[in-house]
Amino acid sequence: MAQVRDRPYGNSNFLVDFGDGKAESISGGFSEVWFPTFYVDPVRASESASHMSPEPAETGAMPAAPALPDRHLLLKRGFIGALDLYAWWNKERRGGSPKRRTLRIRLLAEDRETVVATWRFRGVRPVSLSYSPLRASEGGIVFETVELAFERMDML
Repeated sequence: MAQVRDRPYGNSNFLVDFGDGKAESISGGFSEVWFPTFYVDPVRASESASHMSPEPAETGAMPAAPALPDRHLLLKRGFIGALDLYAWWNKERRGGSPKRRTLRIRLLAEDRETVVATWRFRGVRPVSLSYSPLRASEGGIVFETVELAFERMDML
């Protein structure tokens, strides 16, 4: 269950768990998670509250998020040679219909042990996989990014 306190939590302490027990391993070490905007299903919303029209919430200055379809999220990590994301994506693109996963993203307190909130995504499957450019003149990190579709999100 989410833990409420008087000051906001930082965004750098989190774990990504694909339900495979590797959330704290190197291959589970994601550097960024981009959440989609979570909308109410417009058909259900119009049926239950046809007299109300939702207005977008005001937000402060934030970095531009990638344009994501509803029910897609992005996970980004430094490439370490692990081929787990590629194998999962490759099985999906070849029509292997791998088992849908349950993904949990756990926000941690500063002690990196206390879970303060969890986003649970059900029916997760990969839809795209990308790698950052290789640039001999820069010497930066190679990143891999997986875009995931999901059926449902719950926050605990």
